Amino acid sequence: MDKFELIKRNTQEIVSEKELKELLKKKKNPKAYIGYAPTGTLHIGHLFPFCKLIDLLEAGIDITFLVADLHAHLDDRKSPWETLEARSAVYELMFKGAVKALGGDISKVKTVIGSSFQLKPDYFTPVLKMSAETTLARCKRAASEVVRFGNEPRLGGFIYPLMQTQDIVALNADITFSGIDQRGIYMLSREVLPEFGEKKPICIFTPLLPGLSGGKMSSSIPTSKISLIDSEKEIKSKVGKAFCPVGQVKDNPILMFYEYIIFPTLERQKKGLVINRPEKFGGNLTFKTYKELKEAFEDGLHPMDIKNAMSDFLVKLLEPIRKEFSKKENLLKRAYS
Repeated sequence: MDKFELIKRNTQEIVSEKELKELLKKKKNPKAYIGYAPTGTLHIGHLFPFCKLIDLLEAGIDITFLVADLHAHLDDRKSPWETLEARSAVYELMFKGAVKALGGDISKVKTVIGSSFQLKPDYFTPVLKMSAETTLARCKRAASEVVRFGNEPRLGGFIYPLMQTQDIVALNADITFSGIDQRGIYMLSREVLPEFGEKKPICIFTPLLPGLSGGKMSSSIPTSKISLIDSEKEIKSKVGKAFCPVGQVKDNPILMFYEYIIFPTLERQKKGLVINRPEKFGGNLTFKTYKELKEAFEDGLHPMDIKNAMSDFLVKLLEPIRKEFSKKENLLKRAYS
């Protein structure tokens, strides 16, 4: 698979594909960044962009992981100011543990805390200049899928997308990489940055995986997501209760997890998927590709068979992260209590 196709697989949109192809021809190792505001703990929905991050690494892209601590507070104070340092430490450890578990070379990823550079004059002066040229309505429209505005929105939510735009410049990124929910902000970036003499970024967007209970994966719905540090019991319970109607492929969160996370990971490991079943239920099954599994599910493979296999995969995958955080109870307490 060539670099472009490796980067493109399992993405929802690239703005634009032509620009990306030209960049890959001109630059051997383009720079990309992905950023997360440290609010709640990372969960299994984040494993998908981390899988794509590994694809980008394999395509020769230099990647920076931004822990956007100030953004976590600006977004309607989702993270109190006094928790930012601890939550940033949790996010960095979880991110590194997840990429390593998925088979990526974490030594090739640079990690940066936002406040280490975002409070400097040479960073914030352009933000102020952009704020003078960008209306409140435009900022709100750009960030509406990301920022919690409410009935009486706080000013921080309007600064948020302008800072995210300046992050691109500060990190010298050719490419922004994010979930499709960030599209509005990065389209604002592509519009605004050339007005200030900066290059517009190429944007790579991944789909958002649905919650386990169907619909959006949300921190306010505990059963919709699995934290990267959930116990084995919690993992099996949540997967067991997940939305997975017999034979239904469309909007099936379990099958989407297989397509976007499990099979790409097994491919890197050069392994197939083994579903362990008692002989009275037909015995063990092995699938080399997601297509084979999907067809078997459409033909009557029982939902509990694929749920049990997913639980086993997650329990094993996340075990090193659980073990590490079992020794960091004080950090978790400072971050989230």
